[in-house]
Amino acid sequence: MSRSNKRQRKSARRNESDCQNNKEQFRRDFEWLLKKASFVEFKLHGNSTYDVTQLIVQLVLWAWSSSKKVTTAFDNSNLEYRQLYGAKGAFQSYQGLARAMTKHTKELMHGLEIALHACMREAGRRWYRIGKWIPLAIDGSRATTPRTQSNERAFSAPNYGKGKTAKNRRRKKTVKRRKNETTIQPPQLWITLMWHMGTNTIWSWRLGPSTSSERAHVVEMVHDGHFEKNTLFVGDAGFVGYALWSKIINAGHSFLVRAGANVHLLTQLGYVTETIGGIVYCWPNAAMREKLPPLKLRLVKCRLGKKKKVCMLTNVLDEKELTPSEMVRLYELRWGVEVEFRGLKQTFDRRKLRCRNSDRAQAEMAWSLFGMAVIELFALKQHAKRAKADPNKISFANSLAAIRTSLQQLTHRPPQIPDLSSLLKEAVIDDYDRKSSKKARYKPKRKHKPSDAGAPKVKRATARHRTLAKQMGLSP
Repeated sequence: MSRSNKRQRKSARRNESDCQNNKEQFRRDFEWLLKKASFVEFKLHGNSTYDVTQLIVQLVLWAWSSSKKVTTAFDNSNLEYRQLYGAKGAFQSYQGLARAMTKHTKELMHGLEIALHACMREAGRRWYRIGKWIPLAIDGSRATTPRTQSNERAFSAPNYGKGKTAKNRRRKKTVKRRKNETTIQPPQLWITLMWHMGTNTIWSWRLGPSTSSERAHVVEMVHDGHFEKNTLFVGDAGFVGYALWSKIINAGHSFLVRAGANVHLLTQLGYVTETIGGIVYCWPNAAMREKLPPLKLRLVKCRLGKKKKVCMLTNVLDEKELTPSEMVRLYELRWGVEVEFRGLKQTFDRRKLRCRNSDRAQAEMAWSLFGMAVIELFALKQHAKRAKADPNKISFANSLAAIRTSLQQLTHRPPQIPDLSSLLKEAVIDDYDRKSSKKARYKPKRKHKPSDAGAPKVKRATARHRTLAKQMGLSP
Protein backbone atom coordinates (compact mmCIF):
# COMPACT_ATOMS: atom_id res chain seq x y z
CA MET A 1 0.00 0.00 0.00
CA SER A 2 1.41 3.41 -0.97
CA ARG A 3 2.05 6.14 1.57
CA SER A 4 -0.57 8.41 -0.03
CA ASN A 5 -3.27 5.73 0.43
CA LYS A 6 -2.24 5.25 4.07
CA ARG A 7 -2.44 8.97 4.68
CA GLN A 8 -5.89 9.12 3.09
CA ARG A 9 -7.20 6.24 5.21
CA LYS A 10 -5.69 7.75 8.34
CA SER A 11 -7.31 11.11 7.53
CA ALA A 12 -10.65 9.38 6.85
CA ARG A 13 -10.48 7.54 10.20
CA ARG A 14 -9.63 10.79 11.97
CA ASN A 15 -12.54 12.61 10.29
CA GLU A 16 -14.89 9.76 11.19
CA SER A 17 -13.71 9.92 14.80
CA ASP A 18 -14.18 13.70 14.87
CA CYS A 19 -17.70 13.39 13.43
CA GLN A 20 -18.48 10.79 16.03
CA ASN A 21 -17.27 13.23 18.66
CA ASN A 22 -19.67 15.85 17.31
CA LYS A 23 -22.54 13.39 17.44
CA GLU A 24 -21.57 12.21 20.89
CA GLN A 25 -21.23 15.78 22.09
CA PHE A 26 -24.79 16.61 21.06
CA ARG A 27 -26.12 13.38 22.52
CA ARG A 28 -24.25 13.86 25.81
CA ASP A 29 -25.44 17.45 26.13
CA PHE A 30 -29.06 16.51 25.46
CA GLU A 31 -28.78 13.65 27.94
CA TRP A 32 -27.24 15.98 30.55
CA LEU A 33 -30.20 18.32 30.17
CA LEU A 34 -33.07 15.85 29.92
CA LYS A 35 -32.00 13.53 32.74
CA LYS A 36 -32.73 16.39 35.16
CA ALA A 37 -36.31 16.72 33.90
CA SER A 38 -39.17 14.81 35.45
CA PHE A 39 -42.11 13.67 33.32
CA VAL A 40 -43.83 11.34 35.78
CA GLU A 41 -47.34 12.65 35.06
CA PHE A 42 -46.75 12.97 31.32
CA LYS A 43 -48.38 10.21 29.26
CA LEU A 44 -48.39 9.60 25.53
CA HIS A 45 -51.02 7.82 23.49
CA GLY A 46 -50.56 4.08 23.33
CA ASN A 47 -50.10 4.14 19.56
CA SER A 48 -47.31 6.74 19.64
CA THR A 49 -44.08 5.62 17.98
CA TYR A 50 -41.92 8.14 19.89
CA ASP A 51 -41.12 8.82 23.53
CA VAL A 52 -40.94 12.13 25.36
CA THR A 53 -37.19 12.66 24.94
CA GLN A 54 -37.37 12.03 21.18
CA LEU A 55 -40.18 14.58 20.89
CA ILE A 56 -38.23 17.20 22.85
CA VAL A 57 -35.01 16.74 20.87
CA GLN A 58 -36.76 16.99 17.51
CA LEU A 59 -38.69 20.10 18.57
CA VAL A 60 -35.46 21.74 19.74
CA LEU A 61 -33.77 20.90 16.43
CA TRP A 62 -36.83 22.32 14.62
CA ALA A 63 -36.61 25.55 16.66
CA TRP A 64 -32.88 25.87 15.87
CA SER A 65 -33.47 25.80 12.12
CA SER A 66 -32.84 29.06 10.24
CA SER A 67 -35.43 28.32 7.55
CA LYS A 68 -38.30 30.77 7.05
CA LYS A 69 -40.71 27.93 6.25
CA VAL A 70 -41.93 25.51 8.90
CA THR A 71 -41.93 22.56 6.50
CA THR A 72 -38.35 23.18 5.37
CA ALA A 73 -37.32 23.59 9.01
CA PHE A 74 -38.95 20.22 9.71
CA ASP A 75 -37.06 18.56 6.84
CA ASN A 76 -33.77 19.92 8.17
CA SER A 77 -34.49 18.90 11.75
CA ASN A 78 -35.69 15.46 10.69
CA LEU A 79 -32.45 14.85 8.77
CA GLU A 80 -30.37 16.02 11.74
CA TYR A 81 -32.35 13.83 14.13
CA ARG A 82 -31.88 10.75 11.95
CA GLN A 83 -28.13 11.42 11.76
CA LEU A 84 -27.95 11.73 15.55
CA TYR A 85 -30.27 8.92 16.68
CA GLY A 86 -31.30 6.95 13.60
CA ALA A 87 -34.74 6.60 12.04
CA LYS A 88 -36.42 5.23 15.19
CA GLY A 89 -38.73 7.78 16.81
CA ALA A 90 -38.42 10.32 14.00
CA PHE A 91 -41.60 11.97 12.72
CA GLN A 92 -42.64 11.25 9.16
CA SER A 93 -44.35 14.60 8.47
CA TYR A 94 -44.48 18.16 9.75
CA GLN A 95 -48.19 17.82 10.54
CA GLY A 96 -47.46 14.97 12.93
CA LEU A 97 -44.78 17.02 14.72
CA ALA A 98 -47.05 20.09 14.83
CA ARG A 99 -49.95 18.13 16.35
CA ALA A 100 -47.68 16.67 19.02
CA MET A 101 -46.19 20.12 19.68
CA THR A 102 -49.55 21.83 20.21
CA LYS A 103 -50.86 19.00 22.34
CA HIS A 104 -47.93 18.51 24.73
CA THR A 105 -46.08 21.84 24.98
CA LYS A 106 -47.76 23.05 28.19
CA GLU A 107 -47.24 19.71 29.91
CA LEU A 108 -43.60 19.45 28.90
CA MET A 109 -42.52 22.98 29.78
CA HIS A 110 -43.14 22.53 33.49
CA GLY A 111 -40.59 19.71 33.75
CA LEU A 112 -38.19 21.35 31.29
CA GLU A 113 -38.02 24.57 33.33
CA ILE A 114 -36.92 22.53 36.35
CA ALA A 115 -34.23 20.91 34.20
CA LEU A 116 -33.05 24.32 32.97
CA HIS A 117 -32.65 25.58 36.53
CA ALA A 118 -30.76 22.46 37.63
CA CYS A 119 -28.35 22.67 34.68
CA MET A 120 -27.94 26.39 35.22
CA ARG A 121 -26.98 25.76 38.84
CA GLU A 122 -24.51 23.05 37.85
CA ALA A 123 -22.85 24.73 34.87
CA GLY A 124 -22.81 28.25 36.32
CA ARG A 125 -22.28 27.52 40.00
CA ARG A 126 -19.69 30.32 40.31
CA TRP A 127 -22.13 32.90 38.94
CA TYR A 128 -25.42 31.44 40.17
CA ARG A 129 -25.54 34.00 42.99
CA ILE A 130 -24.41 37.60 43.05
CA GLY A 131 -23.56 38.17 46.68
CA LYS A 132 -26.33 36.42 48.58
CA TRP A 133 -28.94 36.93 45.86
CA ILE A 134 -30.23 34.91 42.93
CA PRO A 135 -31.04 37.89 40.68
CA LEU A 136 -33.75 37.55 38.03
CA ALA A 137 -34.43 40.39 35.61
CA ILE A 138 -38.03 40.70 34.38
CA ASP A 139 -39.30 42.44 31.28
CA GLY A 140 -41.85 42.12 28.49
CA SER A 141 -41.94 42.48 24.72
CA ARG A 142 -44.01 41.52 21.67
CA ALA A 143 -43.43 39.34 18.62
CA THR A 144 -45.47 39.61 15.43
CA THR A 145 -47.41 36.68 13.98
CA PRO A 146 -48.73 36.12 10.43
CA ARG A 147 -51.93 38.05 9.71
CA THR A 148 -54.40 35.17 9.70
CA GLN A 149 -57.90 34.98 11.14
CA SER A 150 -56.76 32.51 13.78
CA ASN A 151 -53.91 34.74 14.98
CA GLU A 152 -56.04 37.90 14.86
CA ARG A 153 -58.76 36.32 17.00
CA ALA A 154 -56.25 35.01 19.53
CA PHE A 155 -53.70 37.84 19.82
CA SER A 156 -55.04 41.16 18.46
CA ALA A 157 -56.75 43.81 20.56
CA PRO A 158 -60.40 43.83 19.43
CA ASN A 159 -60.81 47.61 19.77
CA TYR A 160 -57.30 48.78 18.97
CA GLY A 161 -57.11 52.58 18.52
CA LYS A 162 -60.83 53.12 19.15
CA GLY A 163 -60.68 54.08 22.82
CA LYS A 164 -61.17 57.65 24.03
CA THR A 165 -57.67 57.71 25.50
CA ALA A 166 -55.91 56.29 22.45
CA LYS A 167 -52.65 58.05 21.73
CA ASN A 168 -53.47 58.66 18.09
CA ARG A 169 -56.50 60.71 19.19
CA ARG A 170 -54.55 62.77 21.73
CA ARG A 171 -51.59 63.60 19.55
CA LYS A 172 -51.66 66.07 16.73
CA LYS A 173 -51.23 64.45 13.36
CA THR A 174 -48.41 65.96 11.36
CA VAL A 175 -48.24 63.53 8.46
CA LYS A 176 -51.18 62.74 6.22
CA ARG A 177 -51.85 59.07 5.75
CA ARG A 178 -52.13 57.57 2.35
CA LYS A 179 -55.62 56.68 1.22
CA ASN A 180 -54.91 52.95 1.01
CA GLU A 181 -52.64 52.74 4.06
CA THR A 182 -53.98 50.34 6.67
CA THR A 183 -54.14 51.27 10.35
CA ILE A 184 -54.93 47.77 11.59
CA GLN A 185 -52.41 46.52 14.12
CA PRO A 186 -50.92 43.15 13.10
CA PRO A 187 -51.51 40.28 15.57
CA GLN A 188 -48.80 40.19 18.20
CA LEU A 189 -47.81 37.72 20.89
CA TRP A 190 -46.82 39.10 24.29
CA ILE A 191 -43.71 37.63 25.95
CA THR A 192 -42.88 38.18 29.63
CA LEU A 193 -39.38 36.94 30.38
CA MET A 194 -37.41 36.15 33.52
CA TRP A 195 -33.67 36.20 32.87
CA HIS A 196 -30.93 35.03 35.23
CA MET A 197 -28.49 37.91 35.57
CA GLY A 198 -25.56 35.85 36.88
CA THR A 199 -25.36 33.21 34.17
CA ASN A 200 -27.00 35.24 31.36
CA THR A 201 -29.55 32.53 30.60
CA ILE A 202 -33.34 32.41 30.29
CA TRP A 203 -35.04 31.36 33.53
CA SER A 204 -38.76 31.32 32.73
CA TRP A 205 -41.42 32.97 30.56
CA ARG A 206 -45.14 33.47 30.01
CA LEU A 207 -46.97 34.06 26.73
CA GLY A 208 -50.28 35.70 25.91
CA PRO A 209 -52.15 38.01 23.52
CA SER A 210 -50.99 41.54 22.80
CA THR A 211 -53.31 42.89 25.51
CA SER A 212 -51.65 40.83 28.27
CA SER A 213 -50.36 42.39 31.47
CA GLU A 214 -46.69 41.72 32.18
CA ARG A 215 -47.31 42.30 35.88
CA ALA A 216 -50.07 39.67 35.87
CA HIS A 217 -47.66 37.29 34.11
CA VAL A 218 -45.05 37.85 36.83
CA VAL A 219 -47.65 37.22 39.55
CA GLU A 220 -48.54 33.95 37.80
CA MET A 221 -44.88 32.93 37.51
CA VAL A 222 -44.21 33.70 41.18
CA HIS A 223 -47.22 31.58 42.15
CA ASP A 224 -46.44 28.60 39.89
CA GLY A 225 -42.64 28.77 39.62
CA HIS A 226 -39.80 27.21 41.60
CA PHE A 227 -37.61 29.80 43.30
CA GLU A 228 -34.93 29.33 45.91
CA LYS A 229 -34.26 31.35 49.01
CA ASN A 230 -32.94 34.91 48.48
CA THR A 231 -34.38 35.26 44.99
CA LEU A 232 -34.37 38.92 43.95
CA PHE A 233 -36.65 40.14 41.13
CA VAL A 234 -35.21 43.19 39.35
CA GLY A 235 -37.48 45.25 37.11
CA ASP A 236 -37.88 48.65 35.55
CA ALA A 237 -40.50 51.25 36.39
CA GLY A 238 -43.29 49.20 34.82
CA PHE A 239 -43.23 46.49 37.48
CA VAL A 240 -44.91 48.41 40.27
CA GLY A 241 -48.10 48.06 42.22
CA TYR A 242 -49.47 46.71 45.48
CA ALA A 243 -50.75 43.44 43.95
CA LEU A 244 -47.38 42.51 42.41
CA TRP A 245 -45.25 43.52 45.38
CA SER A 246 -47.49 41.85 47.96
CA LYS A 247 -47.42 38.61 45.95
CA ILE A 248 -43.61 38.61 45.88
CA ILE A 249 -43.35 39.44 49.60
CA ASN A 250 -45.93 36.82 50.64
CA ALA A 251 -44.03 34.21 48.63
CA GLY A 252 -40.91 34.96 50.70
CA HIS A 253 -38.92 36.69 47.96
CA SER A 254 -37.51 40.17 47.40
CA PHE A 255 -37.67 42.75 44.64
CA LEU A 256 -35.75 45.77 43.37
CA VAL A 257 -37.47 48.16 40.96
CA ARG A 258 -37.01 51.69 39.73
CA ALA A 259 -39.70 53.93 41.20
CA GLY A 260 -41.11 56.58 38.87
CA ALA A 261 -43.87 59.14 38.97
CA ASN A 262 -46.47 56.38 38.65
CA VAL A 263 -45.74 55.29 42.26
CA HIS A 264 -47.53 56.85 45.26
CA LEU A 265 -45.97 56.28 48.68
CA LEU A 266 -46.55 57.32 52.28
CA THR A 267 -44.15 58.30 55.06
CA GLN A 268 -44.48 58.45 58.84
CA LEU A 269 -47.37 56.05 59.05
CA GLY A 270 -46.31 55.59 62.64
CA TYR A 271 -47.41 52.06 63.47
CA VAL A 272 -43.84 50.73 63.74
CA THR A 273 -40.63 52.21 65.09
CA GLU A 274 -38.72 53.55 62.10
CA THR A 275 -35.00 53.23 62.85
CA ILE A 276 -33.90 52.93 59.20
CA GLY A 277 -33.73 55.88 56.82
CA GLY A 278 -35.75 55.92 53.63
CA ILE A 279 -38.66 53.88 54.97
CA VAL A 280 -41.88 54.39 53.00
CA TYR A 281 -45.22 52.60 52.74
CA CYS A 282 -47.31 51.45 49.80
CA TRP A 283 -50.97 51.54 50.83
CA PRO A 284 -53.34 52.46 47.98
CA ASN A 285 -56.98 53.28 48.63
CA ALA A 286 -58.18 49.98 47.17
CA ALA A 287 -56.02 48.03 49.66
CA MET A 288 -57.25 50.24 52.51
CA ARG A 289 -60.91 49.59 51.63
CA GLU A 290 -60.25 45.85 51.63
CA LYS A 291 -58.35 46.27 54.94
CA LEU A 292 -55.14 44.85 53.54
CA PRO A 293 -51.95 45.77 55.44
CA PRO A 294 -49.54 48.39 54.03
CA LEU A 295 -46.24 47.30 52.49
CA LYS A 296 -43.16 48.59 54.26
CA LEU A 297 -40.44 49.41 51.73
CA ARG A 298 -37.11 51.23 51.43
CA LEU A 299 -36.65 54.10 48.99
CA VAL A 300 -33.07 54.87 47.93
CA LYS A 301 -31.85 57.61 45.59
CA CYS A 302 -29.03 56.37 43.38
CA ARG A 303 -26.98 57.60 40.47
CA LEU A 304 -26.68 55.54 37.29
CA GLY A 305 -23.62 56.41 35.30
CA LYS A 306 -22.38 59.99 35.60
CA LYS A 307 -25.56 62.04 35.37
CA LYS A 308 -28.78 60.06 35.66
CA LYS A 309 -30.41 60.05 39.11
CA VAL A 310 -33.05 57.43 39.85
CA CYS A 311 -35.07 56.23 42.82
CA MET A 312 -34.87 52.54 43.67
CA LEU A 313 -37.50 50.74 45.72
CA THR A 314 -37.06 47.42 47.55
CA ASN A 315 -38.55 45.38 50.35
CA VAL A 316 -35.05 44.57 51.69
CA LEU A 317 -35.04 46.97 54.63
CA ASP A 318 -31.58 46.16 55.99
CA GLU A 319 -29.00 48.23 54.13
CA LYS A 320 -26.28 45.71 54.98
CA GLU A 321 -28.08 43.04 52.95
CA LEU A 322 -28.58 45.26 49.90
CA THR A 323 -26.43 48.37 49.79
CA PRO A 324 -27.01 51.28 47.37
CA SER A 325 -23.91 50.30 45.37
CA GLU A 326 -25.26 46.75 44.99
CA MET A 327 -28.59 48.19 43.87
CA VAL A 328 -26.86 50.17 41.12
CA ARG A 329 -24.83 47.16 40.01
CA LEU A 330 -27.85 44.84 39.88
CA TYR A 331 -30.04 47.37 38.10
CA GLU A 332 -27.34 47.96 35.48
CA LEU A 333 -27.06 44.19 34.95
CA ARG A 334 -30.82 44.17 34.32
CA TRP A 335 -30.12 45.64 30.88
CA GLY A 336 -29.09 42.14 29.82
CA VAL A 337 -32.75 41.12 29.50
CA GLU A 338 -33.18 43.84 26.86
CA VAL A 339 -30.20 42.37 24.98
CA GLU A 340 -31.83 38.95 25.35
CA PHE A 341 -34.92 40.18 23.54
CA ARG A 342 -32.73 41.61 20.81
CA GLY A 343 -31.04 38.22 20.46
CA LEU A 344 -34.43 36.49 20.29
CA LYS A 345 -35.87 38.81 17.65
CA GLN A 346 -32.84 39.70 15.58
CA THR A 347 -30.16 37.01 15.97
CA PHE A 348 -32.58 34.10 16.43
CA ASP A 349 -34.97 35.69 13.89
CA ARG A 350 -38.17 35.43 15.93
CA ARG A 351 -39.35 38.99 15.41
CA LYS A 352 -42.09 37.44 13.29
CA LEU A 353 -43.20 33.87 13.88
CA ARG A 354 -43.76 31.35 11.11
CA CYS A 355 -46.89 29.44 12.19
CA ARG A 356 -50.23 30.66 10.85
CA ASN A 357 -52.35 28.94 13.50
CA SER A 358 -52.60 30.64 16.91
CA ASP A 359 -52.01 27.49 18.98
CA ARG A 360 -49.01 26.53 16.88
CA ALA A 361 -47.64 30.08 16.94
CA GLN A 362 -47.73 30.14 20.73
CA ALA A 363 -46.07 26.71 20.87
CA GLU A 364 -43.47 27.86 18.34
CA MET A 365 -42.49 30.79 20.55
CA ALA A 366 -42.32 28.54 23.61
CA TRP A 367 -39.92 26.13 21.86
CA SER A 368 -37.94 29.04 20.42
CA LEU A 369 -37.37 30.39 23.94
CA PHE A 370 -36.50 26.94 25.22
CA GLY A 371 -34.17 26.33 22.26
CA MET A 372 -32.47 29.65 22.95
CA ALA A 373 -32.05 28.71 26.62
CA VAL A 374 -30.54 25.34 25.64
CA ILE A 375 -27.96 27.05 23.41
CA GLU A 376 -27.03 29.40 26.25
CA LEU A 377 -26.68 26.47 28.66
CA PHE A 378 -24.50 24.46 26.28
CA ALA A 379 -22.30 27.52 25.71
CA LEU A 380 -22.12 28.24 29.46
CA LYS A 381 -21.05 24.66 30.16
CA GLN A 382 -18.12 24.90 27.73
CA HIS A 383 -17.27 28.50 28.57
CA ALA A 384 -16.80 27.59 32.24
CA LYS A 385 -13.70 25.60 31.20
CA ARG A 386 -11.88 28.75 30.08
CA ALA A 387 -9.10 30.17 32.26
CA LYS A 388 -10.78 33.60 32.58
CA ALA A 389 -14.42 32.66 32.23
CA ASP A 390 -17.08 35.35 32.39
CA PRO A 391 -20.71 34.72 31.32
CA ASN A 392 -21.00 38.35 30.23
CA LYS A 393 -18.45 37.59 27.50
CA ILE A 394 -20.52 34.78 25.92
CA SER A 395 -21.85 35.69 22.48
CA PHE A 396 -25.24 34.22 21.65
CA ALA A 397 -24.72 34.92 17.95
CA ASN A 398 -21.46 32.94 17.90
CA SER A 399 -23.01 30.16 20.02
CA LEU A 400 -25.93 29.85 17.61
CA ALA A 401 -23.52 29.77 14.66
CA ALA A 402 -21.49 27.05 16.41
CA ILE A 403 -24.61 24.92 16.93
CA ARG A 404 -25.82 25.28 13.35
CA THR A 405 -22.35 24.69 11.89
CA SER A 406 -21.86 21.51 13.91
CA LEU A 407 -25.31 20.20 12.96
CA GLN A 408 -24.42 20.56 9.30
CA GLN A 409 -21.23 18.53 9.82
CA LEU A 410 -22.49 15.48 11.66
CA THR A 411 -21.44 13.07 8.89
CA HIS A 412 -18.45 14.94 7.46
CA ARG A 413 -16.37 17.70 9.01
CA PRO A 414 -13.30 19.26 7.39
CA PRO A 415 -10.20 18.99 9.62
CA GLN A 416 -9.70 22.76 9.71
CA ILE A 417 -13.10 23.38 11.37
CA PRO A 418 -13.17 22.81 15.16
CA ASP A 419 -15.69 20.51 16.80
CA LEU A 420 -18.77 21.62 18.74
CA SER A 421 -17.17 21.91 22.18
CA SER A 422 -14.28 24.00 20.83
CA LEU A 423 -16.61 26.30 18.90
CA LEU A 424 -18.82 26.87 21.96
CA LYS A 425 -15.81 27.44 24.18
CA GLU A 426 -14.57 30.20 21.87
CA ALA A 427 -18.02 31.75 21.26
CA VAL A 428 -17.24 35.05 22.98
CA ILE A 429 -17.78 38.69 22.12
CA ASP A 430 -14.95 40.82 20.70
CA ASP A 431 -12.52 42.34 23.20
CA TYR A 432 -10.84 45.06 21.16
CA ASP A 433 -10.90 48.67 22.31
CA ARG A 434 -13.13 50.90 20.22
CA LYS A 435 -11.69 54.27 19.27
CA SER A 436 -15.05 55.90 18.60
CA SER A 437 -18.44 55.83 20.27
CA LYS A 438 -21.27 53.62 18.98
CA LYS A 439 -23.79 56.28 19.95
CA ALA A 440 -26.06 57.35 17.10
CA ARG A 441 -25.50 60.74 15.48
CA TYR A 442 -29.15 61.66 15.93
CA LYS A 443 -31.45 61.71 18.92
CA PRO A 444 -35.19 61.10 18.62
CA LYS A 445 -37.40 63.91 19.83
CA ARG A 446 -39.78 62.91 22.60
CA LYS A 447 -42.56 65.40 23.12
CA HIS A 448 -44.50 63.16 25.49
CA LYS A 449 -42.63 61.75 28.44
CA PRO A 450 -43.77 58.35 29.75
CA SER A 451 -45.84 58.34 32.93
CA ASP A 452 -43.07 56.59 34.88
CA ALA A 453 -40.54 59.38 34.23
CA GLY A 454 -39.51 61.42 37.24
CA ALA A 455 -39.50 60.72 40.97
CA PRO A 456 -42.19 58.88 42.93
CA LYS A 457 -44.88 60.90 44.65
CA VAL A 458 -44.26 60.69 48.38
CA LYS A 459 -46.55 62.33 50.92
CA ARG A 460 -46.99 62.19 54.66
CA ALA A 461 -49.57 59.79 56.04
CA THR A 462 -52.78 61.49 57.17
CA ALA A 463 -54.75 60.98 60.38
CA ARG A 464 -57.12 58.73 58.43
CA HIS A 465 -54.22 56.43 57.53
CA ARG A 466 -53.03 56.24 61.15
CA THR A 467 -56.54 55.66 62.50
CA LEU A 468 -57.20 52.82 60.09
CA ALA A 469 -53.81 51.27 60.87
CA LYS A 470 -54.66 51.38 64.56
CA GLN A 471 -58.09 49.83 63.97
CA MET A 472 -56.46 46.99 62.07
CA GLY A 473 -54.19 46.31 65.03
CA LEU A 474 -51.07 47.50 63.23
CA SER A 475 -50.06 50.10 65.80
CA PRO A 476 -47.15 49.31 68.17
